[in-house]
Amino acid sequence: MSTIPPPRTHIGQLLTQLTRLFQTELFEKLVAAGLQDARVPHTHVTAYIKAEGSRLTELAAQARMTPPAMSELVDDLQRLGIVERRPDPSDGRAKLICLTDAGWQAMRIARSAIAEIEAEYARLVGTERFEQAAQTLELLLHEVDAREDRARSFR
Repeated sequence: MSTIPPPRTHIGQLLTQLTRLFQTELFEKLVAAGLQDARVPHTHVTAYIKAEGSRLTELAAQARMTPPAMSELVDDLQRLGIVERRPDPSDGRAKLICLTDAGWQAMRIARSAIAEIEAEYARLVGTERFEQAAQTLELLLHEVDAREDRARSFR
C-alpha cells in the first residue's frame, strides 16, 4: 500500500509569502528604531550595494530592475541621506553609489533587526531546523545562480 505525500505549498509561493512577512516585520522594526522613511523598495539598493560603492547599472542588474527604476530608488535614498553619488576612481565618467555615515548606521540597525527576526524564527521552529533551512536555501541560491551564469555564458 503506497501512501501519497500530503500536498504542500510550492517553493515559489513559500518564498514569496515568507519574504512578504519578513519584510513587514523588518520595516516595522526599522520604523520603531527611528528609520521612519524606510520602504520595502529600498532593499533593492541596500541588499546589493558593496561596501566600496556600486555603479547604478550593477545595482539595477543585480536587482533585476531597469536603470531608470534603480535611479529613482537611489535618488530617494540620496534625498534621505542614506547614499551619495561619488566619482568612480576607476572611471572618471562613472559614479559610485556609496553609503553615507547615516546609511551605515541604518545598515547596522537593519542587521540588528534581522538578527532579532531570525532568532524569533529559530525559536518558532527550533534552532537546528532554522539553520538547516537557511543553509539549504543558501546552497540552492548558489546552485541556481551558478546555473544561470553558465547559461548566460553560452548565449
